[in-house]
Amino acid sequence: MSVSNGRQFLSIPGPTTVPDEVLNAMHRPAIDIYAGALVGITESCLEDLGSIFRTKGRVYVYAANGHGAWEAALSNVLSRDERILIMESGSFARGWGETAAMLGIKVESISNDGRHAVDGTALEARLGEDKAGTIKAVLVVQVDTASGVVNDIAAVRKAMTASGHGALLMVDVIASLAIMPFEMDAWGVDVAVAASQKGLMTPPGLSFIAAGEKAVAAHSNAGLRTFYWDWTGREGPLHYQKYCGTPPEHLMFGLRKALDMLLEEGLDNVFHRHRLIAEAVRRAIGVWAASGMLEFNIFELAERADSVTTILIDEPPGAARLLKYCEEKCGVVLGRGIGELDGKAFRIAHMGHVNAPMILGTLGATEMGLTALGVASAKGGVEAAIDGLAQAVPA
Repeated sequence: MSVSNGRQFLSIPGPTTVPDEVLNAMHRPAIDIYAGALVGITESCLEDLGSIFRTKGRVYVYAANGHGAWEAALSNVLSRDERILIMESGSFARGWGETAAMLGIKVESISNDGRHAVDGTALEARLGEDKAGTIKAVLVVQVDTASGVVNDIAAVRKAMTASGHGALLMVDVIASLAIMPFEMDAWGVDVAVAASQKGLMTPPGLSFIAAGEKAVAAHSNAGLRTFYWDWTGREGPLHYQKYCGTPPEHLMFGLRKALDMLLEEGLDNVFHRHRLIAEAVRRAIGVWAASGMLEFNIFELAERADSVTTILIDEPPGAARLLKYCEEKCGVVLGRGIGELDGKAFRIAHMGHVNAPMILGTLGATEMGLTALGVASAKGGVEAAIDGLAQAVPA
């Protein structure tokens, strides 16, 4: 017996739920790639993405996922055998470093236990030791969806400035753009990479890079540039050069509608909505954690992301059994633990096209699963989430 028939709730941290309006915008014939309406769509999307990145720098769009954006960012500003410094806080900064290593870049890391934000003091000390300036870039993610941490990017730049080092600051905002505040120019970020399938509410397949003046200057001497990723080529006068070939038209139709929806809501309101929903999730988990079988992966409240929450879970009931129960019995797909948390955690995403009933439904199914699997003391989490939202959203 199950109660799963009906619309499935996708509660994983990407791809996120795509709004019907975005899907409908994509449901149209292909159009001319050289002139006409698509040119205006491209120009307006790039302009609006710049406002969401909060930058006056250049923005580039790729027919690629976030891993493609990683490679694009690296290849446009670095050369083989140059050194970068990875600030670890989960799986994804390490993954970006692995991409760099494959390109022939020397990779150094400041390690992290995956339960805390990055250490600005350690960063300042390491850069201070690099008197010769061999480290060309510092790489960090704003939100790591494996660990559920949010890193203070302004503090990272402050540490770099205090060290007197001239390295580029490169930030992955794939799981934070249009979810949490990101101020590229104000925070001194040189390169930011993003993708379509999370806060931007568009199907996977588009990624974006925003590049500041310092990054553009480094680009002129980069030895890893290739035809497809190259920024210079994408500055060409012809429309299709913006994509290095045929544009991913239907994804751009969807992106245009998603940006319209975000701008209509207002970015500050988008951030506030995510903050309230994330807090509702944290309230529920706080109650469930009283069972002793669950705990937040990230220790400090201020370091827990408004995009996704990672929850450690003991055996029994175990992550695999809970995930299976929620999907098969309730029609709710929770995120699985990844990397070193595979089998040890589950994740609840609260990003993108999400509202109160969607997150309360996800929490309700999770609490139902915990109860069915014998975590009797986990009851009351959904009630705590409702109470928190009712206080935050008064009549």
